[in-house]
Amino acid sequence: MDAKLFSSSALKNPSGNTLLIFLAALLVIVAVVLGLDPSLLIPLFVCLLLSGGLGYGVVPILQRFKAGQVIREDGPASHLKKAGTPTMGGIFFVPVAILVSLVWSGFSSNAIALAAVTLAYGAIGWFDDWQILRLKSNQGISPKMKLALQIAIATLFSVWVACFRPQELTNITFFGDLILPLGLFFWPLAIFAMVAESNATNLTDGVDGLASGTAAIAFLGLGIIVAPTAIDLAIFCLCFSGSCFGFLLHNRNPASVFMGDTGSLTLGAALAAAGILGGSIWPLFIVSGIFFIESISVIAQVTYYKATKGPDGKGKRLFKMAPIHHHLELSGWSETQIVGVFYLSNAILAICAFLLS
Repeated sequence: MDAKLFSSSALKNPSGNTLLIFLAALLVIVAVVLGLDPSLLIPLFVCLLLSGGLGYGVVPILQRFKAGQVIREDGPASHLKKAGTPTMGGIFFVPVAILVSLVWSGFSSNAIALAAVTLAYGAIGWFDDWQILRLKSNQGISPKMKLALQIAIATLFSVWVACFRPQELTNITFFGDLILPLGLFFWPLAIFAMVAESNATNLTDGVDGLASGTAAIAFLGLGIIVAPTAIDLAIFCLCFSGSCFGFLLHNRNPASVFMGDTGSLTLGAALAAAGILGGSIWPLFIVSGIFFIESISVIAQVTYYKATKGPDGKGKRLFKMAPIHHHLELSGWSETQIVGVFYLSNAILAICAFLLS
């Protein structure tokens, strides 16, 4: 193995390939520490190979159709060079995870429900990406319409769960034996979790390899947690973990394709839906810690700006830029440094979620 991968300069400013190896090592560590059933590695590897392989065919097609990303003008200046990089990468790695999970689980009712809600959120993301490309603007469908669609789908999913799943799902278990019975109040929480998670992963997708890698870890952790009680949910999560890793072959720095809203909106919804069906809201919150921090940084930035707005209409900012990964960029961190630290943090969170569930 090339010694340059582990030189001091590589550790300070790792390459995309170094981060790919680092993520693979973290996934192995999480799988071993949490005691993953080796048989569940098979669908993970199948999705990894299919997603990675498909990318070599789909990415050139996206380039040929000029499906290039429109970069935010108010984003970091260093990102302007990424303009024109193909987006909509979710169109190949998301279907791979869904199809393999359906086949591997024998088309169980849980797998079908998860596939339906995931595809529905993917459709929202695809339409948003399509509008951005069509209008050559970084503004897709209106935020209000996007939110309304997300809430509608989350509500339909929660109604299905309420009708066909056990009553015990409305109890949230903390630390193994502390139970909080929410009853009917569980369902507004479930709807909020799906919508919030979807938007949180969307916000996290702002640096090459960040959303895909952290999602791979989160899905692996949640899959291991739900495996003892719902093997079909575990298969779904492991398929998405592998598919995200396969996508990372093309999305690592410097990215040859972005996942777009087609992928980023979908990942959070899929993760939240699996956590809700598996009765694992508390572990879901922990494995989603990175996404939560990204969201909170945006909320805090907007709130503080509005609260400090003066007569000139301008307010103060808590961060140089939100989400927080952009703040770190403008503070001197390289993209790959940010990604490496977030990968490590999410691996620790996945292990904590298992220990605290």
